[in-house]
Amino acid sequence: MFKLILSIIIISQGILFAHCDGCGTHEHSKNGVLSGNVNYLGKLPKAESNIRMDSEPTCGAVHDHDIYPGAFIADENMNLKNVLVWIKNIEYDASVPEKPAILDQKGCVYFPHVFGIMKNQKLLVKNSDVIAHNIHSFPEVNTSFNSGQPGGIDLVKSFSESEEPFYIKCDVHPWMKSWVLVQNHPYFSVTDENGNFKIEDIPPGSYEVVFWQEKLSTLNSNKFIVQPNVIEVTITANEITEQNFTFKQPKRVE
Repeated sequence: MFKLILSIIIISQGILFAHCDGCGTHEHSKNGVLSGNVNYLGKLPKAESNIRMDSEPTCGAVHDHDIYPGAFIADENMNLKNVLVWIKNIEYDASVPEKPAILDQKGCVYFPHVFGIMKNQKLLVKNSDVIAHNIHSFPEVNTSFNSGQPGGIDLVKSFSESEEPFYIKCDVHPWMKSWVLVQNHPYFSVTDENGNFKIEDIPPGSYEVVFWQEKLSTLNSNKFIVQPNVIEVTITANEITEQNFTFKQPKRVE
C-alpha cells in the first residue's frame, strides 16, 4: 500500500512539473514587424524587348518562354515586383548569418534579379549552366571582383562594407544583370510578384525606410526630377506596422 501511495505521489508530481515546466519564464518578443505594398502610378514605361540568346543556344533552350531584362515588373494592378526596402541607421549587434545568400545562373539569367545581403555574409555564386560565365561586380564602396566561372562550379564572395544597390553582371553575356544591397543588419526585404514586403523582428523605435526600384531609382537627375524615396515609420513592440509606397511616373526637368 505504501509503495502504491508513493508511486501515485511521484507520478502526480511528475505531471505537475511537466505541466509547469517553463512557467513564468516565457517572454514574448518585444520587437515589431514592418509590412506593406509598393505600386506605381502613371504611364507605364516602354515595354522591354525580349532577350535574344542566339549566341548561346544552350541557354535559350532552358527557357520555354521569352526572357526580359526585368528592370520594371508591374502586375495588372500596378504593384511592383523586385523593389528593395530597407531600414536606415538601425543598430544591430548580433552575428552575421552562417547561411550564405545565393546567386545562381540558369539559362544565362541571374536568380534572384534583386537581393539583399549582410556585410561579411557569404555570397554563394552558383553556375547551374553547362557553359562558362564571368561574374563582375560594380560597387562604389566595396572592392570589385571579376571572376571567370566554368559551368557547374561554385564561387564564394563577400562584401565588407554597407552599400546601396549596385549591379553584378556577366561580361560574356551582357544581358545578365543582378542588383545587390549590402547592409550591416538584416532589416531589408524585396517585394514579391504582388508588390508586398515584410521585415520582421525590428526593435521598437522610429526609423527611416528606403524604397528602391531598379529603373525609377537610377534615373539621371539632370534629366528627371528624382522622387523622394524615404519615409519615416514608427515600429511598436508586438505589432505590425503597415507602410505602403507609391512610385510615380517620373517628370522631366524643364
